Amino acid sequence: MTADVHAGARVVLRELAESPDEAIARAFALEPMAPPDPAALGPADVVVDIRSASVGWVDLIMASGQYQHLLQPPYTPGLEYAGTVRWAGPEVTHVAAGDRVLVDGLLAGPRSLGAYQRWGGWASYGVAPAAAVLPIPGALDFDQACNLLGSYETAYHALVTRGRLQAGETVLIHGASGATGLAAVHLAKLLGATVIATGRSPEKLAIVTAEGADHVIATRDEELRARVKELTGGKGVDVVHDGVGGDISIESMRCVRFGARYLVVGWAATPSVARGKGQRGAPNANHLPTNLIMMKGLDVLGCPAAISIVHDPSLRPPRLAQVLAWAAEGKLRPRVSHRFALGDYQAAMRARWTGEVIGGCVVHP
Repeated sequence: MTADVHAGARVVLRELAESPDEAIARAFALEPMAPPDPAALGPADVVVDIRSASVGWVDLIMASGQYQHLLQPPYTPGLEYAGTVRWAGPEVTHVAAGDRVLVDGLLAGPRSLGAYQRWGGWASYGVAPAAAVLPIPGALDFDQACNLLGSYETAYHALVTRGRLQAGETVLIHGASGATGLAAVHLAKLLGATVIATGRSPEKLAIVTAEGADHVIATRDEELRARVKELTGGKGVDVVHDGVGGDISIESMRCVRFGARYLVVGWAATPSVARGKGQRGAPNANHLPTNLIMMKGLDVLGCPAAISIVHDPSLRPPRLAQVLAWAAEGKLRPRVSHRFALGDYQAAMRARWTGEVIGGCVVHP
């Protein structure tokens, strides 16, 4: 269906695909969208005119049902978004019409639990509960604001809550040009650590260096273990932040000092570990070498930022407060490399999926 984007539109996932590639090609549609009717909403609801919405790796994995959080279509993707308040219910006191806000993707949108799942960010309008609607901190623009919480809370959960990263330590960060990887670079430097960042593209790594990494390793051209040992005086790193998975994980375990912490943050290099179309199970699961884990005395730590707070809600308030505070102080500024009109959502997804993006990618409804 052809939609007039200026009159209001939304992207809808019609059915789960076998893979993200298939989803991009034919699982989505652009549909007209009218503004939500306040008469049909609750007193603590907020309607947001969406100005910018993130396009993330998780959006694409969810579209093929290969993510741990399975949402049945139809729904509108877009885990995080930012914009201006269009309407606020009578019980909402902390924001008002016209305010610049971001929406917490764990409390509204497709990654949330409960009644607000269908209100994703790839749309002209969103509806969220008051608790999910936060004033944009500091000087962040809409594009930066919708790339703040997901990436930086994930990096915080991995590096701080699980990894116990300390000032003066050295951390090896894989996939450092991705959204979460670059957030990890920013946070690690803020915490006083030395950052060794990896990636496949020297051009992207030049930007990662400009974003604060102390050293970079182009894994297509350099031998990882030898280079890490050289940079650490033969000692190895204290912490590994691994959002890539696959072969590089095994090689990374040869690059650590005894007793290091190994943070499993994602599996971007092996997206098809699970079955497509929402079938459960992981027939192509990654494997880690138990001999290296034992002989290196490694702490191997899974770092699911969203799942963790389902089991222990007390983890969320301090990390959320710290990320927002650092952003308000100007210490965290997400980098956004790609911007698209909402009608170009397929091109936006391809840019994210093929690795063109450095940091964040957004669509503008």
